[in-house]
Amino acid sequence: MYKIGFDSKKYLQMQSQKISERIDMFGGKLYLEFGGKLFDDFHASRVLPGFAPDNKLVMLQTLKDKAEIVIVINALDIAKNKLRADLGITYDADVLRLIDIFRSKGLFVGSIVLTQYDENNTPARTFQQKVEKLGIKVYRHYYIKGYPNNIPLIVSDEGFGKNEYIETTRQLVVVTAPGPGSGKMATCLSQLYHDYKRGVKAGYAKYETFPIWNLPLNHPVNIAYEAATADLKDNNMIDPWHLSAYNQIAVNYNRDIDIFPVLNTLFENLMGESPYKSPTDMGVNMAGYAICDDEACSEASKQEVIRRYYKAMVAERQGNGSDEEVQKIKLLMDKLGITTKDRDVAVVAEEISREKQTPICAIELADGKVVTGKYSDLMSSAASMLLNVLKELAHIDDDINLISPITIEPILKLKREVLGEDNPRLHTDEVLIALSISAATSDVSKKAIKQIKKLFGCEVHSTTILSPVDEKTFRKFGLNVTSDPVYNTKKTTAKY
Repeated sequence: MYKIGFDSKKYLQMQSQKISERIDMFGGKLYLEFGGKLFDDFHASRVLPGFAPDNKLVMLQTLKDKAEIVIVINALDIAKNKLRADLGITYDADVLRLIDIFRSKGLFVGSIVLTQYDENNTPARTFQQKVEKLGIKVYRHYYIKGYPNNIPLIVSDEGFGKNEYIETTRQLVVVTAPGPGSGKMATCLSQLYHDYKRGVKAGYAKYETFPIWNLPLNHPVNIAYEAATADLKDNNMIDPWHLSAYNQIAVNYNRDIDIFPVLNTLFENLMGESPYKSPTDMGVNMAGYAICDDEACSEASKQEVIRRYYKAMVAERQGNGSDEEVQKIKLLMDKLGITTKDRDVAVVAEEISREKQTPICAIELADGKVVTGKYSDLMSSAASMLLNVLKELAHIDDDINLISPITIEPILKLKREVLGEDNPRLHTDEVLIALSISAATSDVSKKAIKQIKKLFGCEVHSTTILSPVDEKTFRKFGLNVTSDPVYNTKKTTAKY
């Protein structure tokens, strides 16, 4: 059963107030680095039940009259066509998506910054030209040798001084990015360097939801963050600077702790002294204070770690991950005392798959009931499960066909004979199209389609790796999906 563990209303109030206080503290411009996702933060909504995926965006809208957004993207990521795994789009495409969404919410996007820019990076140069034709200003920041350890070079005209100065017009400058490693903090620090040379009062703060600084180091919520960033080799740590300054334990992570001497030196050089005594001091995160049911958040976080484990195993099987990542998450599971047997929907799917000797896809509903679908000559196990769960939610008898065989057969024939597919079975998107066609003449099919919104947040497990189209459909529905690291084929080409 779904249990609320997080008070979003309290969080939004406290967070807005904290950011306003930090603006006042510096008495001028504040560069606020937004770690993680500014919206569509589904990781946070999974581990903190009750946290809305767009909480940060809603909070920012309360400050929109004084805020502008700067989007940072690493030029190397453009050249590599780096993808956002959760959306399946490249980082540069996501920048344009972010601009459209921010503007639709009444937020002002001031500019884009290309970090680690090199004139020989043709894709990055092409991206800049494309964006500038849309009327958006683009600035270039360059690679600094020895960053972040060579502090004398970094805090000099040959370091931050070489970067182009970002012209901003508002008091709160929100610095965000399509993903990690984009250079958000370096962009903020570079701006501080330039501002103080121009006599402009400015400050810096960080808004990073995870790890939650006032939860224990080994709290499941914080361990879930380590599992989510296992590919980045992030590690949660006790903040040594905070412990030394205040004799108080606070949790941070390795990259912020490593960069703190740079920030400290920058403030000392520019302002005479640093306003912060620790990396934790830099943060404005109030999420820990909005947890209203620790047990619910702990259990949700344990389930997230298990999901990350399955995801890492599939990535390794597909050649996109590593055994190191898998083993790190396995250690985190051991620390929490959990195994894959604690994921009920996976246990049910795997038991039925062994019994029937066929791939199975299962979904666990909010009331704990599990509905399954099996692989057949007509459709994938995911598509079969989707039809079965819509029947269940609509209270439609199992022996009633939602889609007439007369509708299915021509589609299979087209896929097999015209498109030349050796696996013409229907996938979830095709089933939904066929179901919508049936709904034009069938009240039963129409009733089934209306149940789709009820699937949001449900748990799904497939005993074989889902096809890209099935995975994409489930992602759009907001399902929490895992798969066994097994292809549904014996072919070396690993077709679905």
